[in-house]
Amino acid sequence: MLLRPVRRSPLPARAVTVVVAAAVAFVAVGYSTDAPVARATSRVVSGAQPAVKHVFVVNLENKGFNQTFRTSRAPYLSQRLTGKGMLLTHYYGIAHHSLPNYLAQISGQAPNPSTQADCQRFSAFKATGTVAPQQAKGRGCVYPKSVNTVATQLTRHGLSWRGYMQDMGTGCRHPALGARDTTQRAHKGDQYAARHNPFVYFKVITSKASCATHDVSLKHLSTDLSKVSTTRNLSYITPNLCNDGHDSPCVDGRKGGLTSANVWLKSWIPKILASPAFKRNGLLVVTFDEAETGDSRACCGEGAAPNTANPGITGKGGGRIGAVLVSPYISPGTKNKTTDYNHYSLLRTIEDIFGLPALGYAKRAQAFGSDVWR
Repeated sequence: MLLRPVRRSPLPARAVTVVVAAAVAFVAVGYSTDAPVARATSRVVSGAQPAVKHVFVVNLENKGFNQTFRTSRAPYLSQRLTGKGMLLTHYYGIAHHSLPNYLAQISGQAPNPSTQADCQRFSAFKATGTVAPQQAKGRGCVYPKSVNTVATQLTRHGLSWRGYMQDMGTGCRHPALGARDTTQRAHKGDQYAARHNPFVYFKVITSKASCATHDVSLKHLSTDLSKVSTTRNLSYITPNLCNDGHDSPCVDGRKGGLTSANVWLKSWIPKILASPAFKRNGLLVVTFDEAETGDSRACCGEGAAPNTANPGITGKGGGRIGAVLVSPYISPGTKNKTTDYNHYSLLRTIEDIFGLPALGYAKRAQAFGSDVWR
């Protein structure tokens, strides 16, 4: 077995870190290219996160690592942006199809058959109990008030958040409970997809009038970025079905795919990077929800979930997707080729940054550590 050396960057003085080498074997199900079989990884446990105060998360759609970071169809993403931060070459989705990946990022909940099918009908989650780690057992789409999210954690701790959803129009927009989700397909002038807006799947958020002021249209982002005081601690940003690379071609006649995603990134990411909040103490994360459905690889010990034996339908995960991290606390132009991360890791990192208890499978996930922060 070939062991890769673990790359480390200098730690901030406030961080205490333990590094343990681990060799982990993975089996690729239904996908063979670059399968991480018997790949050596590093286990990095950080005693403290850097003083990040503003986190920006941008999700694109349905592209594996080889399509995005090993090609030039999205040069702003694969070249310009990676030059400004760190590329995580072994970052994974946790499921197929789209929705459970978004839900995992904010709640730590694993998929069930309804969310794996992208909740064609906006059905209530029918709970039959709770199992570790904080998993609602059952089936359905809209989780009861007892299921927590990082958004509600932030609010309870006096911190701020906003979801910015392109083309959503009315704040906190979602189908009526039990109704068919008409946003599954894009329409001219309205390419919003509810399944890419995880906040509307939790009653703990949607049952309150404040949902409409927290979960808003993307058009509010520019104004919010103008001042530190108006920039939320967590900004969760979702382009529409054309600009996130999902549709190709798009209903409005554009090419779509990575071409349109690249144009969108070139327009919006510089606004985030130029904002006073980001420059002072920000972290930008740009990733994808899942790889193509043929790649159901997993990492980080992900296995059968309480509500489905195969979160990735044909395997245990959502495939290798990669992620770019940009921050004043991260060395630019670097690559992390040694440590496996996934969407639960992202949630755990956000919670650790803000001093919040870990939710769901984030309890078992590894936050970004000394291999990321400088």
